[in-house]
Order: sequence, then C-alpha cells, then structure tokens
Amino acid sequence: MSDTRTSAEAVPDFELPNVAAGPDPFALSAAAADPDADAVVLLFQRDYHCGNCRTQVQAIADRYDEFAALNATVVSVLPEPVDRARSWQESYDLPFPLLADPDADVSDAYDQPVRFGVLGSLHDLVGRMPVAMVLDVRSGEPVVAYAYEGRLPADRPETDDLLAEVRALRDD
Repeated sequence: MSDTRTSAEAVPDFELPNVAAGPDPFALSAAAADPDADAVVLLFQRDYHCGNCRTQVQAIADRYDEFAALNATVVSVLPEPVDRARSWQESYDLPFPLLADPDADVSDAYDQPVRFGVLGSLHDLVGRMPVAMVLDVRSGEPVVAYAYEGRLPADRPETDDLLAEVRALRDD
C-alpha cells in the first residue's frame, strides 16, 4: 500500500530541538559529518496521539542496538511542540534523537504527505501520513537511499525492513 522509492536525491539540512539521546539541537549536517556514520534513518511521525507512531518508536528502541551496530542513527521527527515531544520521551525513554518540529517545517520540506487538503493540514492526526527514510551519509552529504511513504496511518515499514535497507546500503 505504500510508495517505496530509492534514489540518490540530496535532502535539505535542518536543525530541530532534541528531547532525547544525542545533541540538542540536532542538526542533520552534524550527524552526516560524523566519520563513523553510514546512515541516518528518519521517521516522520503523524502526531502526538498517533498510536501507530508510538508503537513504531518503541519497536525501534527495542532494537536500537542493531541500528547502532550498523553505524546508523535513528531520528524520530514529531510535528509537535517541545513539551509534547518531551512527554513522549518521558513515556518511552528513547535511545535515539526525538525531535520537535512544532510548525512541521522539516516534515513539509521532506514532502511528508498530507491527505484531505485543508482539513488534513489543520489536524495532523487526520491528514499527515507516516514517512521513513534511510539517508546515506557516508560522503558527508546526506542523500536518500530509501524512502517509504505511508498511504494510511498504519502503513509504515517494519523494523526488519529498515534494518535490511541499512544493510543493503552498507553492502553497496
């Protein structure tokens, strides 16, 4: 049901407040400049109330050591204010960056789909769809190696699928 694509498309840099592990603020350019980094996995969430989003970050957290062993950093982007992102962190104690994107500027810059026109743009829970990306950062300039655009709220890649994409990137 999803739209899966691979390309070597460059992505915009961004800096957002981070309420979890890692630097605050988090800057993609800094993560890409890490000489030990091979990949950044970006998870664009729907909103604070999204149960599927909450389940996804918990599943990734449970297996984060596998991402770390592959020199991949997972970053979750929540289109919410810092206090709401902090509430997630207090609930889940995520071992990876959890970024607050209160105006959804970064989510929009990365073309996170929004359904239902104006209504969807006013209410993320109704309109914003999940997106997962694996960025190749081995050159220091992040480019999209894999993107998964959910067409429904629950439509998102499994943890095993994301790990397989990171492994495939490393095998190139």
